[in-house]
This record gives sequence, C-alpha cells and structure tokens, in this order.
Amino acid sequence: MARPVRVVVLGAGSWGTTVAGLAAHNTPTLLWARNSDTADEINNEHRNSRYLGDRPLPDSMRSTADLVEAAQEADVLVVGVPSHAVRSTLAQIANEVRAWVPVLSLAKGLEPGTRLRPTEVIAECLPGHPVGLLAGPNIAREIVDGLAAASVVATQDVRVATALQPLFASAVFRVYRNTDVLGCELGGVLKNIVAIASGMADGLDVGDNTRAMVLARGLAEMTRLGEAMGANPRTFAGLTGVGDLIATCMSPSSRNRRVGEFIARGMTVDEAVAKLGQVAEGVKTAPTVMELARDFNVDMPIAAEVEAVVAGRQTPEGAYRGLRKVAAGGEDEVA
Repeated sequence: MARPVRVVVLGAGSWGTTVAGLAAHNTPTLLWARNSDTADEINNEHRNSRYLGDRPLPDSMRSTADLVEAAQEADVLVVGVPSHAVRSTLAQIANEVRAWVPVLSLAKGLEPGTRLRPTEVIAECLPGHPVGLLAGPNIAREIVDGLAAASVVATQDVRVATALQPLFASAVFRVYRNTDVLGCELGGVLKNIVAIASGMADGLDVGDNTRAMVLARGLAEMTRLGEAMGANPRTFAGLTGVGDLIATCMSPSSRNRRVGEFIARGMTVDEAVAKLGQVAEGVKTAPTVMELARDFNVDMPIAAEVEAVVAGRQTPEGAYRGLRKVAAGGEDEVA
C-alpha cells in the first residue's frame, strides 16, 4: 500500500494555518510555525488563537517550530510566509527538500528590490522543483468556519496541478486549475493595492458608487498590466482576478482594506500596520508595482494614488480628489 502524500506548510499565519487545515482533512499535514508557542498551541489545543481566535483546527494536523524537520518531511511543500520572507526562509532549507517535491506559493506580493514574484523566488531558491501557487478569493476565517469557497492551483504542468487538487479540496472548498501562473499570481499581487483604495473609500465615506467605480477601474488596471507583462487577460475575469479582488475589497476581515480604512481615518501607515498586527502586502508592493507600470508603459492612476498615500506624498482625501480629475474616455481605454 502506497504511503500517503505528506503536505508541509511553511508559515502559521491565518492563511497558512487554514491551508494546512484543509490538507489535514485529506492527508498527513505538518505546519511550520516560526514561534514555538504557536506550534505548541496547535499541537495541544488545536487552535491558533493569534490569527484564528478560538476556531478549532483538525486534530490530525501537526505543527513544529523546526524548519529543517518540516522541509525534510515534505512530499508537497506549501510556502505561506510573507513575500519579503520567502527567500530568507527557503535559503535555510535549500538542501533539505527532496528532489522533485512540488512547491506551491501562498504569498501575494513582490520581492523588494528584485521585483520578482514569489514563484520566481521559489524557483531560484529551489531549482528543479515544479513550482506553482494556490490562490483565490479566500478569507481564511470563513473557510475555517466551513463556508463554501474556491481556489485555483496554478502550475504550467497540468499533471502536477491535477495531482495537487484533491489534497486541498473538500465538499465546500473547490480547487480549480490554471496554467497561467503569471496571470494568477499578478491578480493576487495587484488586488491588494486596489483593496487599500477601497478601504480608504470606506474611511472617507465616499459612498458605494465611488467604491464600485474604484473596483471596476482597478480591475481594468490589473488586467492592462497583466496583459502587458504576458498574462492571459481572461485570467483576470476569474477567481484569482475579479474573485479575489471582490473578496479583498469588500470583506471586513481583509487586511489591506482595513489598512486603507485606518489611514483614511487619520492614522499614519506605520500606525495602521501596527494596529493591524499582520502583514498587509499592498503597502510593501505598491512602489514596486508602480515601477513595473513605468517599465511596461501602463497607465495605473488608482495604483499611483495609493502608492503616493503609502509613501506619504499624498493624503487619502487628496487621492480621491485626484481620481476625480482623471478625464473619462472609452471604457476599454485607460483611466
């Protein structure tokens, strides 16, 4: 009888813990937590109170604070640390992960300095491994509560994606597949910036019509940049594009939306991030996205205003006044 596939998830934040919980219902799963107290709480009390409150986790899910132990156990490795920590984390275990083990990214940001996407960083750190991502409109706490949701496994190898789908799926969590890794990954990166704009709209109480305009035009910006970089524009109409955008911009649990709201209510960016207590990828990603927009000659007025607010050159009120100054052309044109 074949040994079951062992899934290892690196990173015990809200989403990493949730993905580990999904996998634990299907196959032996180990979650690496940077903090030993978190690992102990998961093992002994079956919860992660910092990120998921009192929500129960599967009894079968195990946790460790030993990164090398986690890497050596993996038949499938899931990287759930923040985008800026992917390289430093994987550098410690580059010689510990067995050959050909598939690696999935959960990160939704860009590496500062290099502007590389998380899957590109993983490919550099772990050459020769099949690399992809798991992404979609996934609010972690809702999934732990058993509410229906869906996600996408994106890899260029359909056979690998097909093998990975059942490891994370359940009766109420559908897992689709897509070969457009670039488009799926960019959707997760870019929607965080639009979510900050959506949160600022909430904080400024500009109304649902304005927020809907920002979401729709934000999606147009995401699609334009993605297509310029070589992604399939149809990807942005799917779960990792408009689906993830809606969830991140509308949910009270969305970290990036909450940061935008905090800033609009008078906090500095540092104060907003400190109050959040978690990573809001859009804050770190906004300057890098604007570098990409300039390199690919793509007009992104919403992202530009968000970047200016994050950098302290603009106020939220000024950002929304700036957006109103943009002249309207054809809807399929820029701006």
